[in-house]
Amino acid sequence: MLKRIYVWDWPLRLFHWLLVTAIVAAYLTQRVGAMEWHQRIGLTILGLIVFRLVWGFVGTRHARFADFVRGPSSVFAYLRGEWHGHGHTPLGGWSVLLLLLVPLGMVTTGLFANDDIAFSGLLSAWVDKALSDSLTSLHYLGFNLLLGVIGLHLAAIAFYRFKRRIDLIRPMINGWKESMDMPSDTQKNARTGSLALLFSLIVAGLAVAGVAALEPPPAPAATTGTPDW
Repeated sequence: MLKRIYVWDWPLRLFHWLLVTAIVAAYLTQRVGAMEWHQRIGLTILGLIVFRLVWGFVGTRHARFADFVRGPSSVFAYLRGEWHGHGHTPLGGWSVLLLLLVPLGMVTTGLFANDDIAFSGLLSAWVDKALSDSLTSLHYLGFNLLLGVIGLHLAAIAFYRFKRRIDLIRPMINGWKESMDMPSDTQKNARTGSLALLFSLIVAGLAVAGVAALEPPPAPAATTGTPDW
């Protein structure tokens, strides 16, 4: 008999869909040349990822990295069908890390990027032009990498839905997953701690505010040549 298990807490689910929305918005604003909004959305993505990184240590059980980031032996055990759990699978855990680290890398490089026309990232003045150009190239490369990771993520969702008859989308909407067995501590570990949530939000807010508040370094003083007389 199938039983419903509350696996994904609401902060995790809200983060997931906000990140999806922000990534789509970042792409669209870049395509239409709305770079000021592109920059604001980039800062939003930074805040979301910082929140998720902190939540991965202080959040509920299945939101914590310790619950799903596992070594090669667990991944191979999962591929052999010997792994049983209720959160992310060992292979899915590594895909989660990629879906966090790739956008974080894009945001970081974007802060130092420039378009050689009218737009420069918030921190581009902190590096020389050559390094800014290199980071701009990495920013665009990161987008192609992100597309690949998203494609694999969607393919995995489709595989589970149509091959294994497991719906991965609905639990990320309502938090509930259906399973044949119900561990006794699932409900306890799904409860969201208010202090942990507040702490995660504060750290994320400080990260965004700190980057946004950085002022460009002062321009070097102009040197005047000594008159030759």
